[in-house]
Amino acid sequence: MSVRMWRGAVGSLVLSALLAAPAGGTTLLGATGAAGGSGATAATGVPGAATPLEDAGVRRAAARARTAGISFGPCPAVERLPAYVQCGTVDVPVDYAKPLDRQVPLTVSRVKAGGPATARQGSLIYNPGGPGGSAMYFPKASQWPEWKRIAQAYDLIGYAPRGVGRSAPLSCQDPADFTKAPTQAPTSPSESYKQERIARAKAYARGCARSGGTDLRHLNSLNNARDLEVLRAALGEEELTFVGSSYGTYLGALYAVLFPGHVRRMVLDSVVDPSPDKIWYRNNLEQSLAFESRWADFRAWVARHHAVYGLGRTAAEVQHSYELARARVAHEPAGGKVGPEQLRSAFLRAAYFDDYWPRRAAALAKYLKGDPNDLIAVAAPDPAEAPEEENGNAVYTAVECNDAPWPTDWKVWDRDNTALARRAPFETWANVWMNLPCAYWPAPRQQPLDLRTAPGVLPPLLILAAERDAATPYTGALELHRRLGGSVLVTERDAGSHGIVGGANTCVNGHVDAYLLEGRTPREGGTPVGGAGRGRPPPHRPAVGWCGGGGGGGVIAGLAPGG
Repeated sequence: MSVRMWRGAVGSLVLSALLAAPAGGTTLLGATGAAGGSGATAATGVPGAATPLEDAGVRRAAARARTAGISFGPCPAVERLPAYVQCGTVDVPVDYAKPLDRQVPLTVSRVKAGGPATARQGSLIYNPGGPGGSAMYFPKASQWPEWKRIAQAYDLIGYAPRGVGRSAPLSCQDPADFTKAPTQAPTSPSESYKQERIARAKAYARGCARSGGTDLRHLNSLNNARDLEVLRAALGEEELTFVGSSYGTYLGALYAVLFPGHVRRMVLDSVVDPSPDKIWYRNNLEQSLAFESRWADFRAWVARHHAVYGLGRTAAEVQHSYELARARVAHEPAGGKVGPEQLRSAFLRAAYFDDYWPRRAAALAKYLKGDPNDLIAVAAPDPAEAPEEENGNAVYTAVECNDAPWPTDWKVWDRDNTALARRAPFETWANVWMNLPCAYWPAPRQQPLDLRTAPGVLPPLLILAAERDAATPYTGALELHRRLGGSVLVTERDAGSHGIVGGANTCVNGHVDAYLLEGRTPREGGTPVGGAGRGRPPPHRPAVGWCGGGGGGGVIAGLAPGG
């Protein structure tokens, strides 16, 4: 499942050793030459972690970008950014093994540091995840209280990765067909329904191949990390200061291992498990299982507020209310657009962010009482957003399919997910359908790098995670912390919102400010990692919490569209 999600069709990401591993073994060499980038061998200690041509290509592209710089000016209207945000582009090679061949422009956005020049600490680049998410909106964070101090010291830099937005966009399907509604979402799909979805997955993979052509194979996480190195150089920075959320944590970890000498400070928020044998098939299985727990959290919260919503006094009774609504929209779609899949997707977003709980519960309650308007508002697809949604999904699919081996036999998918759906029916099959094009993918597959560094190779990196995050289960944060020597993990206990940096949790924000502004980590300052637990949000407003309490959310709180 995509892990950038705050709108549109929400797909899945990452499971357990009890289920089958993807076809193919794990090595350190990619099918097209693998990792690349200055310092890769030194960081990993593994020969072959970069091919000479790609390694030289990154250095050459970065040197060229440093000379050219970025000419910032007014942003095009299509970006829908305020006048105080500037935009520009930086060229990156399609193929780093051929750095002088065709280039693609990555769009970049900026707000310059608001404080005195003597206090400026450089550029802060943000990636919101996905893969397929754009951070072009990120400079707007300069206007939000949680980011004010950081925005005084740093230029806030957003960008659209290759394939996204105006950065040589990829499309695999007519956007209107991609967001077509209403649609079904069986939790126990029939054999005929499975065959229909297999046919759709094959058609989607063919559509990506037609649209991407020979460039399709170059949409991968390694090239995303190389592009980040070129962007750093184009901004004139000697070292990278970076905040990555969700998939952005995997991107940041890749960059840190490939270019350890160019890392200054890095915040990795809501962490993808980087284990090579989990990228990406098993990660998605784990995610489906974790969403079942978050769905249970939501239902228990609604039950505690039965006096407000009237949906049931127990989680089981709330489930019954949901199933009643699902049966109704299957028979007669709400507003002609909200069927079972749209209903599921709307409540899946509540599993991402606690902030969405009150509005989702209220919409369900009103719908069951005969008023469908709020449910339509939160669940019906917006045709105006269809091109962005389809583009994001196309890039997500291309990157994850290219990054690693996937099972190519439908029987493996069917066996693993049939077993999993017995334990986790809420999200399992929707996750399958989103990722199934990878079973029929036309481009060569890479093998994921075994990301790890010894203490002292990197400066301390700050890792943030919520214990009950379902989109990126907490075990991923523990694994990344173990692999990146010298990293520090701050845990938000008894919390589950996805993306906690810059949110409402003042404890988390305090750690981020101390790190980005002073280079100070919690251990160095003697501050205990984590904090006391907190309950779920009250029924009429978003959650406000502390380390371990839940900050509510969005990839960047306040910037994501409301739930």
